[in-house]
Amino acid sequence: MDTTGVSKRKTFDNEIQDHPDNQSNAEAQEEKVKYPKSVFFIISNEFCERFCYYGMRTVLSLYLFNMLGYSEDTSTIIYHVFTCFVYFFPLLGAIISDSWLGKFNTIFYLSIIYALGQVILSLSAAPTIGLPAREFSMLGLFLIAVGTGGIKPCVSAFGGDQFILPQQEVQLAMFFSLFYFSINTGSLISTLLTPVIRETKCFGGDCYFVAFLVPACLMILSIVIFVSGKRLYKIVNPSGNLIVKVTKCVCHAIGNKIKKKEGKRDHWLDHADDTYDNKLIEDIKVSLRVLKLFIPLPIFWALYDQQGSQWTFQATRMDGQIGSFMLLPDQLQAVNPLLIIIFIPIFETCIYPAFAKIHIIDTPLKKLVAGGFLASVAFIVAGIVEIQIESTYPTLPVKGSAQIRIFNTMDCSVSIDIVDQGQIKIYPVSRSETLEVKAINGSIEMLDYKADFTECYNKGYIARSTDSGQITGTEANATSWVITPLGLKYNYTDMVDKPEKGKPMVRSLIYLSPGLSNATLKLLRKDKTEVTSILVSSLEFSQSKLEKIEDPGEYDVYLDETLLEENVPFKLGGVYTVVGSHIKSKIAGKTVQVTPPNSLHMAWMLPQYIIITMGEVMFSVTGLQFAFTQAPVSMKSLLQAGWLLSVAFGNLIVVIIKGARPFDRQVYEIFLYAVLMAAVITIFAVMTIFYKYVEIPEEEDTDGAIPLEEKGNVNLAYKEDKK
Repeated sequence: MDTTGVSKRKTFDNEIQDHPDNQSNAEAQEEKVKYPKSVFFIISNEFCERFCYYGMRTVLSLYLFNMLGYSEDTSTIIYHVFTCFVYFFPLLGAIISDSWLGKFNTIFYLSIIYALGQVILSLSAAPTIGLPAREFSMLGLFLIAVGTGGIKPCVSAFGGDQFILPQQEVQLAMFFSLFYFSINTGSLISTLLTPVIRETKCFGGDCYFVAFLVPACLMILSIVIFVSGKRLYKIVNPSGNLIVKVTKCVCHAIGNKIKKKEGKRDHWLDHADDTYDNKLIEDIKVSLRVLKLFIPLPIFWALYDQQGSQWTFQATRMDGQIGSFMLLPDQLQAVNPLLIIIFIPIFETCIYPAFAKIHIIDTPLKKLVAGGFLASVAFIVAGIVEIQIESTYPTLPVKGSAQIRIFNTMDCSVSIDIVDQGQIKIYPVSRSETLEVKAINGSIEMLDYKADFTECYNKGYIARSTDSGQITGTEANATSWVITPLGLKYNYTDMVDKPEKGKPMVRSLIYLSPGLSNATLKLLRKDKTEVTSILVSSLEFSQSKLEKIEDPGEYDVYLDETLLEENVPFKLGGVYTVVGSHIKSKIAGKTVQVTPPNSLHMAWMLPQYIIITMGEVMFSVTGLQFAFTQAPVSMKSLLQAGWLLSVAFGNLIVVIIKGARPFDRQVYEIFLYAVLMAAVITIFAVMTIFYKYVEIPEEEDTDGAIPLEEKGNVNLAYKEDKK
């Protein structure tokens, strides 16, 4: 074939295109393409939706634990099952959108399901409504997972449909920047604000009802905003789902291979060439090579997503006091989106160029490996922090021994001589050192004592100057004995472990002389606002129930109108007993710390947050970039689905490990994740050695509008949720 004429024709055409007049006409035509106003509705919608999702998820684990009464382990399992569903349902959303409803209708209908789930979750947190809290909470979470997961593959692609390519490539890039900014802004604001709303009081406790209701209102607002822009949208009709097509092709190839039709082939996928064209088959082959590299990656998400579960529970056992401000455990999650906004430009402009100059961590796969190892290091740091937290735990009674405390309610000193324990001086309205009493063959040893009440007798508190008897304890329990004007006669089983909910607990141990009316122990702020009140009975001396202090801080302690102490700190993790008496006209009292409060500050968790966020920047952002650059243009959405499924399987790993409960101590489980991450990412590093980067040739755009992810544009929406 003579190609000379064709060559001359191309040269002539190029000369015409290069003519200044034609260039100016092309530029003028490009300027006429206006920036689509419709995308601002989409960006606003995304901000509200992300505010809703992250606001709800920030307080979710504490809601399951504190409000619904699940154990810490079960709360963690439910949290990660929910997250697993969130990243599984995008498959359903993509199929519905591309095969039947289209992007607009899919976003609209699933957003309604999403908002309904959020409202149900909010109503389930309101005790006065009377809904079965656990059942309706699970229903609400399921609907939220269907909604947020289903719209995830549609929103950003729908935004991309509003642009005319290639004329608006620059505007499209600006859209994705604004889109990603709205995601992180919504996440950051809601992560900071929702715990504050949760901390306010309603229905006698933390206000999870409003903490879920505010995100529900934002989700409803997002629907209103989205629908308001309908007349401006460019709506593309569904044209078939690639994932379904690929699945059919793969199944057809496997079926033919099993049946051994048409003999042996170079590749098992070639068995599908009787029905599907070679271009599709070759594209699937290239995509499978990339998807194979995804197999080890779910373990990263198993670690990453524990920021909202295990790391939040870890923060509940720490001190969040910063001057007069109290940092809440769930607020600490805001560190991640804040650092993401800071780290991405630093990595792109400083760290990556520096690595490239010295030829280390200079390819996408090397960045993925580095990000995985950073996640492992983050969990090693988290394990070290957990060891430090464990050192602050109180000494608990164990099998084979009993723990005994002795409280003195009177305003006088008492000396007690206990056989085999020596003499103990018990000061006014105070307690002695803890006694560890051995249990022999399962029975508790009885200890003889002699008490010297001389000082109390001289003050008229007690009718005799000496007393004697026996004290006992219960195996593996803490028993508190109480000195009153009746002697050392009263005892009860005490709580010395950290409060299960993290909030400080207090009880009264006040003796009232016979004939006195009931009294009330009150904890008041400086502004005299009453926070906690405990009724003290005069009918018969006894300890009160432990009461939770919803708002940790410093309080003045009153018995009726009499001030017992000023500026008493009641801190997270502490258990306190107010010991005292009202005998005749003499009132005395003192707050005794039974269990020490959380002493390790939450600031010690910052290194693990910083390290895992650095790992996320190198792993999450780079991973999607790698997947898109290495996949054929027609396979972009398939790689998106694979990436999202890796997140779902990562959360499933947490569910399996937590469900198996392999360890009694949390620190062992933390180190297990660190070891698993290091081992798996080492295997991944070996796999990358055998991977050869490919250059996917540019393909011509087909006529008509096709989904954005199939045009070769990186869909930055999947950097949302920072993954």
